[in-house]
Formats: sequence, structure tokens, C-alpha cells
Amino acid sequence: MGETFASTNPATPGDTVGRFPASSTDDAARACEAAAEAQSDWAATPAPQRGQHLRRAGDLLTERKADIAREMTREMGKPFFETKGDVQEAIDTAYYTASETRRLFGKTVPSELPDKFNMSVRRPVGVCAMITAWNFPVAVPSWKIFPALAAGNTVIFKPSEEAPRSGMLFIECLLDADLPAGVLNLVQGGGEAGQALVEHPAVDAVSFTGSTETGTQIATSCAQNHKRCALEMGGKNPMIVMDDADLGLALEGVVWGAFGTTGLARTACTTSW
Repeated sequence: MGETFASTNPATPGDTVGRFPASSTDDAARACEAAAEAQSDWAATPAPQRGQHLRRAGDLLTERKADIAREMTREMGKPFFETKGDVQEAIDTAYYTASETRRLFGKTVPSELPDKFNMSVRRPVGVCAMITAWNFPVAVPSWKIFPALAAGNTVIFKPSEEAPRSGMLFIECLLDADLPAGVLNLVQGGGEAGQALVEHPAVDAVSFTGSTETGTQIATSCAQNHKRCALEMGGKNPMIVMDDADLGLALEGVVWGAFGTTGLARTACTTSW
């Protein structure tokens, strides 16, 4: 048995949501190797068949929406109406990407040479590591993972150590949609597991949502190892109130923009008091 860590209810610290494996470098390496082994077969699966798995995952998320949302509220603190919206975003993304598996078109281009035909087709990148923050623990992973799977990539997902159960419940919906072994892999924990995923030679692309400091480190590592990289990091979003504004409405917008979604949406406004 390896090391574990606890996830607790921020509103009731004595309420332990669960204990989860603190994935080691070796654990992350095994997940990367499993994804690499499964990738060629998954890429060879006809795209509409891949879409059927995503559609089924959307059905399961729909069936489990309220239960997942309650556990998200318990684990990371957003109100229930917001966590239901978080899950709904994943449901919408599942159905959207499932339909897009019938639209992975290539291109034909006129040739400059006689008796030549130019054609391009879409091919998956390969193995993708997805690392996400705690504030949207189901919606954001869905934006990363569903399109990657639809395109024929395999995935290793590391949710934030602040929301491990939320990430696990999301992944269970995908696994229960009968994804083949190795196509989707879950590691838990903090920086050790995340760094191992970023640096593993089997990983072809990294998608990260989190702090600017960590994102900068990931970008540097990916550049040095010629990996594709997508980053969503911190931002500052001021709200300007004009002289002719409805101050009551403006105040309502400021309060929601600053403190909605626990105040940690990356599109939240920055406030000064």
C-alpha cells in the first residue's frame, strides 16, 4: 500500500470526503506506459465508434448529475446550483464532441503537378497529460479530455489534490462507458505526479489549468522536450463602471464577478476595496 492523502470538506473540516492515493513517479510512469500501449488501437478505432463511448459517458453524467454535484459541493465548496452547472457543462461537451467524431474532415488541395492528388487527413497527437485545478473539477477536465479522446488520443488525467473525489467521479463515468483499457488513466496527488507526467517521454502533449508559476515551469519543460503544450493560467479582469451606469446592477455584477464560483474563476473580475 502506497501513501495516501485526505480530502476534507472546506465548510466542515472534520468531514473527510475520502482518502486517495498519492501517486508516485512510478505510478505516473505506469499510467503513461498504459496510455502509450493503448494509443495505436484507439487511434485505429473508427471515429464514430469513439464517439459512441463519449455519448454514453454523457448519458451517465446526466443520470448521476445531482449525486456528482453534491459531492463536488461537499469537497470544494461551490453552491449546489453552481456544481450542477459544472456537471452540465461536461454533459454538453460529451454530446458535442461525440457528434464531432463524424466531422473530423481532412482537406484536398489542387496539385501543381500533373497526375498528382494532394490529400490531408487528421491524425491524433498521441498520449496527452491533462492536469486541472480544483475550482471547476468536472467541467474543465471535460473540455480537455473529451476532444482528445474523440480525436484518437489516449489520456492521463491528474485532478487537483484539492478535488480528487470530483475528478474520480468524472472518470468513473467514462470508464463505465466501456472505454478500452489504457485509453484513459487517472493519477492522484500533487506536484510529484504532475511533474512526472510532464517529463515522461511517452507523453506527447500536456494541457494544464492552474497557476501562472506552475504553468511557466510546464511550458519550459515542454519546450525543452519538443512537446505540445496548452496552458490556462491566472488572469486579471477589471470591471469599469461608467458614470451613467445603474449602480445597483453594477454592484450585483461586481459581487458575482468577484465572488461567484468561490471567487476563483479565471474570468473573475479583480476588485479593490
